[in-house]
Amino acid sequence: MTKKYFGTDGIRGRVGESTITPDFVMRLGYAAGKVLTSVNSNLAKGAHPAVLIGKDTRISGYMLEAALEAGLSAAGVDVLLTGPMPTPAVAYLTRALRAQAGIVISASHNPYYDNGIKFFSSEGAKLADDIEHAIEAELDKPMQVMESAKLGKARRIDDAAGRYIEFCKSTFPNNMDLRGLKIVLDCAHGATYHVAPNVFHELGAEIITIGNKPDGLNINEQVGSTHPQALQKSVLEHKADLGIAFDGDGDRVMMVDANGNLLDGDQLLYIIAMGLYGKGKLQGGVAGTLMTNLALEHALKKHQIPFARAKVGDRYVLELLNEKHWKLGGENSGHILTLDKHTSGDAIIAALQVLQSLKLSGKTLVELGAGLVLYPQVLINVKTAKKIDLAHHVQIQASVKAAETELAGSGRVLLRASGTEPKIRVMVEGENLMQVQTLAQSIADVVTQATT
Repeated sequence: MTKKYFGTDGIRGRVGESTITPDFVMRLGYAAGKVLTSVNSNLAKGAHPAVLIGKDTRISGYMLEAALEAGLSAAGVDVLLTGPMPTPAVAYLTRALRAQAGIVISASHNPYYDNGIKFFSSEGAKLADDIEHAIEAELDKPMQVMESAKLGKARRIDDAAGRYIEFCKSTFPNNMDLRGLKIVLDCAHGATYHVAPNVFHELGAEIITIGNKPDGLNINEQVGSTHPQALQKSVLEHKADLGIAFDGDGDRVMMVDANGNLLDGDQLLYIIAMGLYGKGKLQGGVAGTLMTNLALEHALKKHQIPFARAKVGDRYVLELLNEKHWKLGGENSGHILTLDKHTSGDAIIAALQVLQSLKLSGKTLVELGAGLVLYPQVLINVKTAKKIDLAHHVQIQASVKAAETELAGSGRVLLRASGTEPKIRVMVEGENLMQVQTLAQSIADVVTQATT
């Protein structure tokens, strides 16, 4: 059944429009509170369910936090407030504090004028589809505020940051430290600004921090994992060993080596996988997405490490990992899941796993990054005037088949219709850039002719 409000990563939009308004978010809080009350039958008689709320550094977070708090309280739910906190921190703290759910107010890597609402279950995982459907059904009903004696209360968790810092450090070996490493951290003026520097400093690294002065309006602005140029420049200026960039809510990571070269999620996933493989601790295989670079799949195959692809989105990577009982997966965007460490994708913890591999190998990030050379990947977005059935369109499928025949196993073709825009995305990758460019344009021309 199609969802009316929830996407693959909660509810997101421009502040003041559609769902990202105080009125809607208050009703969302109430609806979520009513559903959570009904599904948590194991609560002691008369006890209130509790929901943890964290947010990133957007100015609209104040408004939306207050609206959620009002709605949850009206439904008889107690509220625990953390203030600015990375999304994976909320997932962890929801479990640690035995809350019935966690909520993050964030639009991740989007600009400050967007915002969104993400939910976590009591286990620190994304909400199940049936719970999201139940919340949407409740949203269509009128609000009926609980009687005063049954309203929820709210309190702040003053040690939330400290708890999460210690949790992150606990995922790094006790007999290992980061002494001798000079690291530049780019916190994207986002939720990691007061957490990440402490984690890496307390593990012994020399830290230079940029993107750590949020003002409510500058989150992700020319900094962070989606704008790594600032980090690359800073690493070279400070002659650092490496750099680490987070996104606005701390669930994406990119890294930069000492030469200023950017390492994306596929390369970091490879470094973590090979580190675990070398210790005999890689549990099963590695999960990627339809956009994962073919070079990663080929590199893992050389070591007989299984690899599987999910649909684009960390939610689907998580589903695939759980289905196969694997522990490691991610996206080239920098969402990396290490399920032996955390229930959620966590940029700080993923970076620590890369640094663990670096320390164990005795190599630099330059040397580890050279282990995986990504294939050229060309993406062409074709605007369409009408919808077509890609899978059964004769001319389009013939062009795809011809390209695949020419690539002869050394590359791949992927066509995807955009879920939000009238576009078809044509992606071709392979070992030869000129060949890839030619084939991508050839298929794009056929798609253009078929959709105009």
